[in-house]
Amino acid sequence: MKLKKLLLSLLLLVLCSSGFAQSSKELTRKKEALQREIELAQKNLNRTTNGKKLTLTQINAIKAQVRLMQEKISTINSEMKNLDNQITENTGKVHNLQTRLSDLKKEYAAMIRFAQRNKNSYDKMMFIFAAKDFNQAYKRIKYLQQFGQYRKKQASYIQGTEKDLNNKIVVLDKDLKNKNNLLKERVNEKGKLDKKKNEQAVVLNQLSKQEKQYKQDISRKKQQQQAIDRAIRAAIQREIAIARKKAEDEERERERIAAAKAKSENKPAPVTSSPKTQTNSEILRATSDGNKLSVAFENNRGNLPAPVASGYISSHFGRSKVDQATIDNEGVTYQTSDGAGVRAVFNGKVTSVSTVQGRYIVLVKHGEYFTVYYNLKSVSVSKGDNVSTRQNIGIVGTNDGVGELGFQIRRISIPQNPESWIAR
Repeated sequence: MKLKKLLLSLLLLVLCSSGFAQSSKELTRKKEALQREIELAQKNLNRTTNGKKLTLTQINAIKAQVRLMQEKISTINSEMKNLDNQITENTGKVHNLQTRLSDLKKEYAAMIRFAQRNKNSYDKMMFIFAAKDFNQAYKRIKYLQQFGQYRKKQASYIQGTEKDLNNKIVVLDKDLKNKNNLLKERVNEKGKLDKKKNEQAVVLNQLSKQEKQYKQDISRKKQQQQAIDRAIRAAIQREIAIARKKAEDEERERERIAAAKAKSENKPAPVTSSPKTQTNSEILRATSDGNKLSVAFENNRGNLPAPVASGYISSHFGRSKVDQATIDNEGVTYQTSDGAGVRAVFNGKVTSVSTVQGRYIVLVKHGEYFTVYYNLKSVSVSKGDNVSTRQNIGIVGTNDGVGELGFQIRRISIPQNPESWIAR
C-alpha cells in the first residue's frame, strides 16, 4: 500500500514538472519574440528620428516600443510567478523526501538490530524449532526468507530516495538561481522602460513646438486613410453586385429552362413568383464554396497568422488619440522591416488589386469575409488568383522610411478588429 502511494506521488510530481516546463518554455518564447519586436521598433525609430520633422510614424513607433516593453516585464513577472510556484513545490518535495529518508533509515536500523540479535545459524534454528507445530515452523522459515528480501528492498529504497533528494536539491538550487536572474532582468527592463518613457515625454513635448507641421502630417494621413477606406468599400460593393447579378442570371436561366421544358411537354408555363430579395450575406454565401470558406474563416478566429512574418502593431483598431489629434483606424497598422513580404492570412480569392496614391491595395475574398492589405509597394498576385494561407502576395511599402502595412478584416463591408482574429 505504501509502495503504491509512493509511485502515485512520483507520477503526479512528474506530471506537474512537465506542465511547468511547458509553461516556462512558452513564456520564454514569448519573451524572446517581444525582445525581437522591441529591437525592430528601435530600428524603425532610429530611421524616423534621422529627420528633424516629427511624424505620426515616429510617435507610433515610440508608443509601440513602450507597450512592448511593458508586455515583456509582464511576461517576466509571469515567469517569476511560475518559478515561485515551482520553488514552493520543490521545497515541499525536498522536505517530504527528507522525512521519507529518515523513516526508511529508522526502519532499516531496527531491522539491522534484529538481524544482529539473530545473526548466527544456531539462533535461527532455535527460532524455527521453538515453533508449536510444523505449520508455525514453516511460517517462521518463510518469515526469515522474506525478512532478508525486505531488508535488501529497504536498502534499495534508501538509495533511490537519496538520489531523488539530491536531484531535487539540484533543481531547487537551479530554480533559485533562475529567479535571481529574472529579478536582475526585471530591474534592467524597468530601467529601459523608464528611459523610453522619458524619451516619449520629450517627443510629445515637441508637439507644442511643431504643432502646425504635426497637424499637417495627421491631416495628410487621415486623407490617405479615407481614400483607402473608400476604395476598399467600393471594391467590396462591386464584388457584392457581381455576386448578386450572377445569382439573378442563374435564377433567370433556371426559369427559362423550366418554361422550355413545359412548352415541349404541352404543359402550362410555370408561374414565376416575385424574386426573393437576398441579403448581402446570403449572396456571398450562396455557393457551396462561399459558404465553406465563410465557415472555415469563422472557425479560425484567433488562429489566423499575422500578415507579416515579423513586426508589431503600431496603430490599433478603432479611435485613438495622440495629443489633440483623433485618428480612426478600421483595421490595424503593422510596422515591420523595409522590404518585408506580405502574406495572405487565409485561403481565398483575390478580387481586387488597385492603387491609391501610388500604393497597392489587395482585397482577398473568403466567402462573406474580406481581408485587405494596403500600402504595398509591389504585388505578386492578380485579380482572380486563388491564394493559400501564408502565401506571399507582395512587398510592404514605407512611411517616413519605416516599413508599414495596413491590414483590415471585414464581414461584408463591416470592419472587424483584426487583433481578435490574429494569433499572438
